[in-house]
Amino acid sequence: MWSFTPIGYVRGGFAERFGVPRQARLAPDVPARIEIVPPYNRREAWQGLDQFSHVWLVFGFHAVRDEQWKPTVRPPRLGGKQRMGVFATRSPHRPNHLGLSAVTLAGIELGEGKVALTVRGADMIDGTPIFDVKPYVPYADAIPDAKGGWANDVPQPKLRVQLTAAALDQCRKYDAEYAAHVPLRRVIEQIIALDPRPAIDSDEVGGEYGMHFQRWDVRWRVTGDRVEVYEIVEIPK
Repeated sequence: MWSFTPIGYVRGGFAERFGVPRQARLAPDVPARIEIVPPYNRREAWQGLDQFSHVWLVFGFHAVRDEQWKPTVRPPRLGGKQRMGVFATRSPHRPNHLGLSAVTLAGIELGEGKVALTVRGADMIDGTPIFDVKPYVPYADAIPDAKGGWANDVPQPKLRVQLTAAALDQCRKYDAEYAAHVPLRRVIEQIIALDPRPAIDSDEVGGEYGMHFQRWDVRWRVTGDRVEVYEIVEIPK
């Protein structure tokens, strides 16, 4: 019987599944902080990792861990209308609910009894358990002539995103108060442009939507292929 112990957890970022990019690095500036827990927070365990630009994260789909695995799923990439075998997808509805993502390593904090990683291009929510971190090694991990099957083409932005003056003011406030390393406006644009709506909703003409990202409630309305982000409100602690 196998058992896994998290070495750390994702803190901040998305509070729920809606809005999370469907693959890592589709929204390359989306930040995430990974706090490492004892006894894995020893400085020497992380020596040398700062020499790598990217890392692999092995994590758990904890938001679906109580759900049954599904032999076939409907990938959003195919409009949610065509079934594929679960092992031909990266669906979270897997037998062991394990995920694997390659992300940019933006920084490492090493203190006495404290280790934290800052990554970008993350596709995980707050509280996601991290089971392992491995360096991305280009000569071994990059395969230029690999075939991507039904997911071979790089997804392109589907929606054109604009922020109202009020939303832009909120972004500037965020950047000033919390010293974001990446402008909030750019992160929001990257996330929404990929159309995070369920595939069944993406055929609709419009509607209003919202997501919780970091400490903000982001609200937008869709008209055709245009999005207007009209409100960014801080969520009370």
